[in-house]
Amino acid sequence: MSRPPAADAASQNEPVTDLWLGPSGADGPGNAGGADLSGWHPTVREVLALPAVLAGDPHVVAGAAGLDVRVRWTHSAEVADVARLLRGRELLLTTGVLLPADDDGLSSYVTDLAEAGAAGLVVEMGRRFDRLPQVLVDAANRVGLPLVALSQEVRFAHVAEQVAAQVLDRQLSELLASDRMHQTFTDLTVEGAPPTEVVRRVAQMSGRPVVLENLAHQVLAYDAAGADTTALLHDWEARSRSVRVPDRTGYDPGVGWFVTAVGARGQDWGRLVLLSADGVNARDEVLMERGAATVALSRLVERDRESLERQTHRTLLQDLLTASAAVADVTVRARALGVSLEGRALVAVVFRLTPAPSGPVLVVQERLRDFTEDVAAAVRDAHSVAVVGGIDDSSIGVLLSLPLRSNVDPVLDRLSDALSARAASGRSPAGTDDWVMAVGSVVPSARDARRAFLEAMQVADAAPTGAPAYRFYRLPDVRLRGLLHLLRDDDRLQTYVERELGPLLAHDSADRKGADLVPVLRTYLECGRNKSAAADAAHLSRPSLYERLERIEAVLGVDLDDVESCVSLHVALLALDALRRSPS
Repeated sequence: MSRPPAADAASQNEPVTDLWLGPSGADGPGNAGGADLSGWHPTVREVLALPAVLAGDPHVVAGAAGLDVRVRWTHSAEVADVARLLRGRELLLTTGVLLPADDDGLSSYVTDLAEAGAAGLVVEMGRRFDRLPQVLVDAANRVGLPLVALSQEVRFAHVAEQVAAQVLDRQLSELLASDRMHQTFTDLTVEGAPPTEVVRRVAQMSGRPVVLENLAHQVLAYDAAGADTTALLHDWEARSRSVRVPDRTGYDPGVGWFVTAVGARGQDWGRLVLLSADGVNARDEVLMERGAATVALSRLVERDRESLERQTHRTLLQDLLTASAAVADVTVRARALGVSLEGRALVAVVFRLTPAPSGPVLVVQERLRDFTEDVAAAVRDAHSVAVVGGIDDSSIGVLLSLPLRSNVDPVLDRLSDALSARAASGRSPAGTDDWVMAVGSVVPSARDARRAFLEAMQVADAAPTGAPAYRFYRLPDVRLRGLLHLLRDDDRLQTYVERELGPLLAHDSADRKGADLVPVLRTYLECGRNKSAAADAAHLSRPSLYERLERIEAVLGVDLDDVESCVSLHVALLALDALRRSPS
């Protein structure tokens, strides 16, 4: 839309001229004076700092509180009833030669300007006034209209040109920034960037803290943008629940939060929050909406991968186990997830798949991911609060948060029963005997949780596989197995196993057509040397069992009726299990 060019105020050939500084539509000239203008429109204060205005030695004599009002356009006029020609947020430039001569007229002139939504009044001294009349100053103060006196002559056309140039420069910068923003989020989408990276980029581009939360107001990802993390996430859930915006996107000035919903296909699953006490502009809105759309698209494309909640929990557990983050930071992040680690009894639990998943990497990852979701569902079924996430290729870590002095065993029983029930119902990819539940000592703080997890992992390594003898295992339950697990890297234990079982292991490896003897020996010893029970357990006839026991005695050169020999062999078999489970 074209507008008439600004006139040279000195010529006075045109009584009313203007320069339009905004697009048509929401910010166009047809809007009311109270309309919010975009960030590329200068404020009255910024116009007064332009070289063309500074040349006139400007002095604000009234209405200083309105200097941060944005100027839609400049307008030079030498008519007394100019207010009827205004459409809002104009900065009026005048020499005052045709202003009313009486006090009432001057007062009404200023009042009419304010009612028309003018951004301010700039009067050049020398042609009509050597000093602004007090009635003009009083009226401007009364209505809050910035009133500026220019001590020197100013070419109003130059003011209009410099304002227009500033607007165009800002518009160009905004377009370039918008293009960079578009390219950034396009690249993030193409690269399949995780939500944590999207949140980091939004915080980087806005220069303010950004948080991604789910519908339960639990923090899934955040970037403090240099602010204090503890203060940012403190009591997050309660603070977040108090912030409600009427639309999918909105700003709550009471708390300084700009919130936009995250979701797709009519299904919102979270919110992206920008913390900005100073308000937001149009660029912030676009940035947040693009960020939310990128996160939502990432979830749609990667929805068959582990859930964002599980990623967040897993990262937190990994940071706790590897001590790669400060305990205070882990505590704050856990609280933001709805799991308090302060003033609570903490129980480290490890669920180990048995046998460990094998095969292609993607298949292994899929099974572990499914089992992780299963364990998380079991925690919910047991009405417990915990951080749940994968800790290695076959184990799921659970950090239970219980009230102090709680009776822990009933909680663990419910958790074991809940997972067993899911397995029995077919809702779990793991069978009822395909996992072991290992429990570490109860600890009073997150600082001790790493030690508790290491203990639970040791128990999981040593616990017997197959049909569990217990709903869950603690260190005392693994007894000799636990000791052998601790000694598994000792060369002397490896030598002992080889001395006791080496010939039998070599026999089974070489005799591909014969029956394996090591499993028969294991069954015989586990049945307490009861041959009838061992034959039943091994699905062998008694003569077949006797024949194999005789072969074992011949290979090893031992007497299986000798108690001490059988004890030594049983210890060697348990040590063999520990060695085979060793990460090395």
